[in-house]
Amino acid sequence: MTDNSKESVVFIAGGAGVGAKVYAAVGGMGLAGSFGAVGIGMMPMAVAGGVAGAAVYGAFKAIEEGDTAAFGAIGIGAIGGIGISAAVGGMGLAGSFGAVGIGMGSMAAAGGVVGLGIYGLYKAVKQQPGQRMAGAIDAFARMESKVFEQEYYTQALLELDPVWAESAWEQKFTAWELEAELEALKNQTFTSSNSTTNKSNFTTDLPPQTNQTAASPTETAVVPIETKTWKCQKILKGHTAGVNTIAISPDGETIVSGSDDKTVSLWNLNTGKQIFTFFGQERQVYAAAISPDGNMLVTGGLDHKITSWQLNTKTFLRPLLSPNSPYSHLGFISCLTFSRDRKILASASGDKTIRLWGGYSGELKRTLNGHSDTVYAIAISPDGEMIASGSADKTIRVWSLNSFEQPRILTGHSGCVTAVAITPDGNILVSSSMDGTIKLWDIFSGELLRSINGESDQILSIAIAPDGQTIASGSSNSVKIWHLYTGKLLGTLSGRHPVAFSPDGQKLVTGSQGGLMKIWCQILGDDKSSFNPLVSGEWWEVLGIGVDADADTVKLAYRALARQYHPDLNSAASAIAKMQIINRAYEEFLQKFSKAS
Repeated sequence: MTDNSKESVVFIAGGAGVGAKVYAAVGGMGLAGSFGAVGIGMMPMAVAGGVAGAAVYGAFKAIEEGDTAAFGAIGIGAIGGIGISAAVGGMGLAGSFGAVGIGMGSMAAAGGVVGLGIYGLYKAVKQQPGQRMAGAIDAFARMESKVFEQEYYTQALLELDPVWAESAWEQKFTAWELEAELEALKNQTFTSSNSTTNKSNFTTDLPPQTNQTAASPTETAVVPIETKTWKCQKILKGHTAGVNTIAISPDGETIVSGSDDKTVSLWNLNTGKQIFTFFGQERQVYAAAISPDGNMLVTGGLDHKITSWQLNTKTFLRPLLSPNSPYSHLGFISCLTFSRDRKILASASGDKTIRLWGGYSGELKRTLNGHSDTVYAIAISPDGEMIASGSADKTIRVWSLNSFEQPRILTGHSGCVTAVAITPDGNILVSSSMDGTIKLWDIFSGELLRSINGESDQILSIAIAPDGQTIASGSSNSVKIWHLYTGKLLGTLSGRHPVAFSPDGQKLVTGSQGGLMKIWCQILGDDKSSFNPLVSGEWWEVLGIGVDADADTVKLAYRALARQYHPDLNSAASAIAKMQIINRAYEEFLQKFSKAS
């Protein structure tokens, strides 16, 4: 190479370094000066790191070859750095450490490093005599492009602190801005664990015979807890909007779901395949129930009507309407349930009432008044003698279906009562609320037996397993499994409201993000398998969201899963593998997002 060629390399390298990358040498914090203040993020820091590496190589080659062009590159870069300092005035670095000034000397040094870095790249890509600086610039551009492609992923890694691919995904969280939050999460997990052990979350212990007065802790029978876990078996997709209600047929073969998309769908519980979709609801569907003989399906929602369908033939039967009215209620239908003998169909509504209908005839039999606000939930006792209702007025009422005398009023929730359920033995009434608690009541005396802290979630739905030992609670963010007799939290699932157990108790169906549903299968022992959403394999199914979810929704779903399965917070043997799959799903989204934008 001639002297002139070397000189052109020096000037091109110096110009590229000063014009594009000088500011990056002080990246990772922020620049403040007479021009104002600007943030410097991870991407410029990554570029600066690459330049610094190239600078070391360039210095090595310069010393080895005695190439004076390298020293020229340093000088040009330094002069450029001084020029920037003069142009923008005094500058400083601002960050969590405080603020320090950057003088003209510092800027000159930064520019020199960048200049030497480009020289190093030039030396690295120079393969034959006569090759010029274009190769070095191309290499630099490729390096920068890679950094740009990883910008979203890097930001998410720093914000959510997932496990990096190295070392079997076992590295610790490194983002400074999350250290305090993670420490708080770890403390909260530790405190919650201790609280569960000490039973400090509960107001009293449940007696062994629940139709008697509550016993003291020393008299409470200890109910063995089997080690069980729930594994996601299938992800159901078909609804185009959120799922509000789930019911399972008595034979355990069919799932019924009602959605904001104004449809009711039937699914095979074993295969997860969509069987049929009922159209004709005028508005969103909020409630669905299947008769005990499995022949009739009733639905209701925002259109104020209860609609009945013949389930085996999948044909429309009739609407259930109040006398001289085109509606079933004067408000939206929030809940529907049959008595075990099918003689009664009960409905709850936004009109503050409960209505009782003939389970076969569909005729209105009686209206129960008393609540002062929307009735969100109802449950009929197994013997068909009582009905419990929960309302936005924060009370629960227990009505006699024989005498229809004034109901027993249960108070204790500080928020809307969103769901009620009765244990299979008919002794305990379980309620949930927007106040984040689950309460257990003696249904005969109305005595509060226990209050379970739902860990700050606003609980929207509950279901009791057929064995009467387990409660599932659903919020907008997660599904939690509780042991009824001890109040112990048995697990947290990546689903959401609503929830429903299969008749044999071996499966749990939950809602999920974006109109999806999940079928969970109960297994004994620790879950050693891989994260089961890979059964379907798509990134949005792994993250539990819709395929068309926006970036913010994807980010929130990823954040929730990262906090649930990160090995720092989850000691299960399968947590590392699950976190790896979650990260891969999110990386796939980021790649698609980058290409689309």
